[in-house]
Amino acid sequence: MIVPNKNCSLCDRLKNYRNRYRELCPSWYNSPVKSFGAIDSKILIVGLAPGLQGANKTGRPFTGDHAGNTLYPALIKNNLALGSYKEVYDDNLSLLNTRITNSVRCVPPQNKPNGSERQNCRKFLKSEINSMKKLEIILALGLIAHEEILKVFNLKVSLNKFKHGKIHYIKDNLIMFNSYHCSRYNINTNRLTKEMFDKIIKSISNRI
Repeated sequence: MIVPNKNCSLCDRLKNYRNRYRELCPSWYNSPVKSFGAIDSKILIVGLAPGLQGANKTGRPFTGDHAGNTLYPALIKNNLALGSYKEVYDDNLSLLNTRITNSVRCVPPQNKPNGSERQNCRKFLKSEINSMKKLEIILALGLIAHEEILKVFNLKVSLNKFKHGKIHYIKDNLIMFNSYHCSRYNINTNRLTKEMFDKIIKSISNRI
């Protein structure tokens, strides 16, 4: 499996932003964030990118930011994780048959990767998906993750529109669920409620 190295320089803007925080906050992770969970899992959850004070700080996807406060309790509730989520990478949380990653592995300014950054990072997502030999379900959190997954499989975005709760049939024995991203903004504006998100996670868990 191809993964970015600690000092990945594919994207100048992201490298410079990362290096800036290595100077400002040297105790933070400040590197491309590795995936969390076993490679032989049946479920892959794909987010957008590491949050500045979330995964970029802690080194684990969705850990330390508001999104993790929605994601991990839902996984625990629906038997896709064990332990307790404490917003740090070394809590006692473990995933069950589930792996979590991001479509872009480095933190972007304003949490908005540009087109070239998405394209540069796509090979890592593609390699990861191809390495998950037991993969049955992908959960795309938000539009960008949805689009990047489609591009990995050379599927047209115009024929596979993002819609919360929709299921897309990617290929034999592989489906993709859509959900609004469990970000602070979406939760605070009620675009996504914790009940809505829990329903998606429960549907996924029931299929495994």
